[in-house]
Amino acid sequence: MSEWQELFNGENLDGWKATGNADGWTVEDGLIKCLAQKGGYLATNGQFENFELTLEYKTEPDVNSGIFFRWSDISDPVHTGLEIQILDTYGKAPMDKHDSGALYDLVAPKVNAVKPAGEWNDMRVKCDGPMIEVDLNGQRILDVNIDDYDTPGQSPDGEPNKFKYAWKNLPRLGRIGLQDHNGVIWFRALRVREL
Repeated sequence: MSEWQELFNGENLDGWKATGNADGWTVEDGLIKCLAQKGGYLATNGQFENFELTLEYKTEPDVNSGIFFRWSDISDPVHTGLEIQILDTYGKAPMDKHDSGALYDLVAPKVNAVKPAGEWNDMRVKCDGPMIEVDLNGQRILDVNIDDYDTPGQSPDGEPNKFKYAWKNLPRLGRIGLQDHNGVIWFRALRVREL
């Protein structure tokens, strides 16, 4: 296992690039801030295949965002990047495939571990071969074998999903990304280590 690598230096967005309005992303008080100005996505220049990622985030109320990883085609994040949903769903039960902590449109989180808007959340994502683990605020919310997703547009249980490719067949090397979908969100302590 390699050493931890800081993805954000706390001063500027060196090592990242915006896919939309670059002014939609800024650094404020040592944090990455999404201003909700059609920033699109903020993507790492580097790419990662088998890794552990840790980060913290907090949102304003009603924010919709996400953490993308193994994002292989910079022009198509939705279909070539896996997304952990960030949504203001504190206290909701039961959880579905579009709530905070979900592997978006694929797997609902096991528990609702998200904190209320305005509080910091601590996330850990581990990708090792086909296995994906996600912890949120110290609780395991996802254990997924992405090789089970071997049919475009269909999940292993037969339910449809939005994706035009089978995740089993997509490249595993890709960027890490932050999404500007709706609302202001802050990120800090982003670091990764390769397995």
